Amino acid sequence: MDRNESCLSATDRMIDMMDVGVFAVDRELHVRSWNAFMVAHAGKGRREVLGRSIFEVFPELPRSWLQKKFDRVFALGAPSFTSWEQRPWLFRLPHNRPITGGVDCMQQDTRLVPLKNGDGEVALVLVCVFDVTDAAMLQRRLAETVTALEAERAEQQKLIARLAEAQEQLVQSEKLAAIGQLAAGVAHEINNPVGFVMSNFRSLEQYLDGAFALVEAFDRHIDLLPDAARTAIEKLKSDMDYEFVADDARSLVAESRDGLERVKRIVADLRDFSRVGETDWQWASVHGCLDSTLNVVMNEIKYKAQVVKDYGELPQIECMPFQLNQVFLNLLVNAAQAIEGQGSITLRTRAEAEQVVIQIADTGCGMPPDVLRRIFDPFFTTKPVGKGTGLGLSVTHSIIGRHHGSIAVDSTPGQGTTFTLRLPVRQAAAQSTADREVQAA
Repeated sequence: MDRNESCLSATDRMIDMMDVGVFAVDRELHVRSWNAFMVAHAGKGRREVLGRSIFEVFPELPRSWLQKKFDRVFALGAPSFTSWEQRPWLFRLPHNRPITGGVDCMQQDTRLVPLKNGDGEVALVLVCVFDVTDAAMLQRRLAETVTALEAERAEQQKLIARLAEAQEQLVQSEKLAAIGQLAAGVAHEINNPVGFVMSNFRSLEQYLDGAFALVEAFDRHIDLLPDAARTAIEKLKSDMDYEFVADDARSLVAESRDGLERVKRIVADLRDFSRVGETDWQWASVHGCLDSTLNVVMNEIKYKAQVVKDYGELPQIECMPFQLNQVFLNLLVNAAQAIEGQGSITLRTRAEAEQVVIQIADTGCGMPPDVLRRIFDPFFTTKPVGKGTGLGLSVTHSIIGRHHGSIAVDSTPGQGTTFTLRLPVRQAAAQSTADREVQAA
């Protein structure tokens, strides 16, 4: 008996009782040992496999890959292994435990262990096949469960974010409603004194006209007065610079009347704008909404930008005008804040088929692509902490969606930004189109 056979017989006595597949191969990869586990699970007896090449016994083996693996074990005398996670099975052996259904063969961890003879040379390689089917299936199910839990958690996070967005929008709506009520009250309180000032001013204007007419009539008959009286009156008029005062008084009256008319328009626009809480569909003029919003925010704009109006012929549209006011307010304020120094804001409107198109373009700083992708995300803002909620454009997007419209943005850093809004003329037609698109999808 040579040294290899001595090593093999000692191995046989140890491994035949193990609940692990164990067999040995020599340098030619001929099977030299075959334990009871392999007999039972491979369905091949010892006489059938002993002395045969392992690749004849298992034709399905990856020959080139496995040959290199054996060569390294024989050459280096160090063990090697394969794991079911990278290679679920190396030897196609059936599994017969129903509890682990779902795989078509035994899941295996395999170790290649060098066996050395008395001279310290690797004479045989012991192949140990561990049945890890149960553990593998449980781990797979655990991984699937974890994946499902992660997906559920991600969905919950989305729902939490949406809830937070809805809550914040509700808070903002309540704030706007409160501001609207306050503005309506202020507008009403301002409107009362403005009303009687206007009335009094009209009377004052009439009185001044009468007084100037009286002086002019008196001047026509001044020659009838004694020389001393005429000289005294002319000196009085000269001292007060009567001609300038008369002309300037008429200018002051005209300018003051224009100023009071502007106050009346601003109060009226503020009163209209303050009705943000109304949600009734109405027929309204887009130009009217733009102009009333401009009057409200002009103080934010006039020192930074010239407003250019390029209005086309538009039909009235079915909308919630006071929510559109909020959209225009957000876009106009953003446009003004984007301008450093002096610039311009262009308002352009056109009618296209059953839609109206509104463009608000500024010559501001523009936005890079990474910012542009996120501008409609709730709470996203490039402003410093405390300077913005990051909800203005999110609310704008929501309102336009509620109107079955669309909003697009084109921006170039250093050149400016253009927002393009498209709104349907009739909401019933827009709703029908949306329903058809949903059904088609």
